[in-house]
Amino acid sequence: MNDNKTEIIRILKGSGGRPVSGQEIGAKLGITRAMVWKYIREIRKDGYDIQSSPKVGYMLKSSPDMLYPEQIKIGLETGLIGKEILYYDEVESTNSIARSVADRYPEGTIVIAETQKKGRGRMGNEWQSLPGGISFSVILKPSIPLEYAARITLVAGLALSNSMRRLGVDARIKWPNDVLIKGKKVSGILTEVDAEVEKVEHIILGIGINANVRLNDFREEFKKNSTSLEAELGEPIDRVSFMKDLLFELEQQYIKFKTQQFANIVSEWISVSDTIGRNVTVTTPIRIIEGKAVGITNRGALLVQTRNNVREEIIAGRCRYST
Repeated sequence: MNDNKTEIIRILKGSGGRPVSGQEIGAKLGITRAMVWKYIREIRKDGYDIQSSPKVGYMLKSSPDMLYPEQIKIGLETGLIGKEILYYDEVESTNSIARSVADRYPEGTIVIAETQKKGRGRMGNEWQSLPGGISFSVILKPSIPLEYAARITLVAGLALSNSMRRLGVDARIKWPNDVLIKGKKVSGILTEVDAEVEKVEHIILGIGINANVRLNDFREEFKKNSTSLEAELGEPIDRVSFMKDLLFELEQQYIKFKTQQFANIVSEWISVSDTIGRNVTVTTPIRIIEGKAVGITNRGALLVQTRNNVREEIIAGRCRYST
């Protein structure tokens, strides 16, 4: 959205409910009242309910339930993540778009869509992206060796869990990339890496969240093991407010990732883990490992102690719980 339109929305939201004249808005933005009226008409087309009265001014009565960049940016307390936002109604995949523009956009840029037609999970799995959900990707450019790229998935899982827990749900992380509530999946993470000579060029961090998704909208194969924030809380969440909180939390965890010992993040991750202490079966591209999940390594790998008392370090795989 045009920067002037964003600023007009910011002014109206910050007016405390009083009307704001076109002259006042124009003076703040350095534009004419005629241009203010032109922008107001465009903003209304985006679904904003703006009342106007001659010689009184404009009042914002309501905002659409859309993840528009101007809504997210107003009051966003980040210095990096979300400063640039590319918004779409529907895309094939936000990760695909983010990868295609990663070289041209700064670190922290977000690609967000109301729905995806071909949402992806890890290892070729499908992610069903439904209306009312949240689907976005973040372009990250950390200067780290390729072997540490898996840490980003843990960072994202921790940020998601923390933000959801502030809503009042017991969100827990299933290694490596799922967030669960009462054992059912509410969010998934897809981390894709572009690297050269063992050094990361950029990471595309894809996140899908079942926010205000109705359980009956899931396809049959997803219903049994899926849930949504709305279903768990008994009412819809404010998606824009949640996004602001999540982006702030993600940035805080990313700063810790770049400035602190990774052991600090691992310790916090384990405290909200759904996996550590469970018996698991992990399928990798070359073998199947069974045992008890006992920890996370410095690389972000899962430590599994097998029945033969051997500790296996698994950097990637499909994890299932077993009895």
